[in-house]
Amino acid sequence: MNPIIVGIIGIIVLIVLFLFRLPVGFALALVGILGFGYLVSPEAGFGILARDVFHIFSSYSLTVIPMFVLMGSIASASGMSRRLYGASYTLLGKLRGGLAMATVAGCAGFAAICGSTNATAAAMGKVALPEMKRYNYADSLATGCVAAAGSLGILIPPSTIFIIYGIMTEQSIGKLFLAGILPGLTLATLFIVVIMLLCKQNPELAPSGTGSNWKDKISGLVGIIETLSLFAMVIIGLFRGWFSPTQAGGAGAAGALLIGIVTRRLTWQGFLNAVKEALRITCMVMIIVAGATVFGHFIAVAKIPILLADWVIGLPLPPMAIMGVIILIYLLGGCFMDALALITLTIPIFYPAILALGFNPIWFGVIIVLVTEMGVITPPVGVNVYVIKGIAPDVPLQTIFRGIIPFLGAQLATAAILIFFPQLATLLPGLATY
Repeated sequence: MNPIIVGIIGIIVLIVLFLFRLPVGFALALVGILGFGYLVSPEAGFGILARDVFHIFSSYSLTVIPMFVLMGSIASASGMSRRLYGASYTLLGKLRGGLAMATVAGCAGFAAICGSTNATAAAMGKVALPEMKRYNYADSLATGCVAAAGSLGILIPPSTIFIIYGIMTEQSIGKLFLAGILPGLTLATLFIVVIMLLCKQNPELAPSGTGSNWKDKISGLVGIIETLSLFAMVIIGLFRGWFSPTQAGGAGAAGALLIGIVTRRLTWQGFLNAVKEALRITCMVMIIVAGATVFGHFIAVAKIPILLADWVIGLPLPPMAIMGVIILIYLLGGCFMDALALITLTIPIFYPAILALGFNPIWFGVIIVLVTEMGVITPPVGVNVYVIKGIAPDVPLQTIFRGIIPFLGAQLATAAILIFFPQLATLLPGLATY
């Protein structure tokens, strides 16, 4: 059988396995082994599995993942998400919809020490949703803003998706982290603007807050010093070249642990739970990367990347229009596939085309992360929506999905700004000293 046809069949089978909820990493590895074994030999298929799994789990560059995941887990166990939310509310609570705005600000802050969209949505949702329910916020606004703002976890550094993209494309993880800061802050600002417009159009969505005096504001700001210090240590260290991304992750995890111990907010049980959670997430990510590597070898042997790259480059369109086609493919793919799975599946296919078209690979990484962000809140996958559903089981799924629609507009607007003003992503990496 023609290798290209085998490759197409493999992709279709993979999507079917995803729809049947087979774990992503296992699905990628299974299709990769079968496809590679069919095109080369069964012995080669099992050989590539053993080699790739060993290579991934012994890779020094991938040790950056458990370090940053552990930092976020310890920070969450230390109650940083609750203090971030409280500080945000003292500044924004007086405004109509202030609790929702504080949730966005809190998610942006927690994303700076977490790196996971699901963890950000879960941590902030447990704090914010009961408060918004107590103050009679509309369910659609309350759940929609938490689900959408949780997606900031993979855009504002540190980001697991940026790490995987950097490893797969051999781009600087530190520069990718720096590239995500300004787009992440822009998106968070647009989320707040969306809440303001919604509340202005329909005041019944959210009441006005009680506000706070200057003493409360200063007291609240003290609560985020630890988070800002942790974020500053990691980002400034990367920016100045003081340490590598892996060392930055280790320093961040140690810093989060030290803060938890000094403030006496991290209990022994909390520490154990944080380590278990970090281990679970790390194993999940590593298995996905290993499976994606096996699948990537199958796709390469099937010549799918070369075929698609030639097709994309050969389109009778200007480069920016071709980029629009690629973004559309990611938008549609994000509706049916987990963000990490989508990235690992498609980067080997589209990255060569991006380089051939002359686009900046750091900028492209930010664009792709921003676009796949939309997938975590769009049906039928919409992982963040299901996370919020678990926290608020009394709210119907259709209500949550209806609530995220205005925030999707903010994400599309941020993508458009980034396309027309790529300096938003390339400015800080260009200033880095390494």
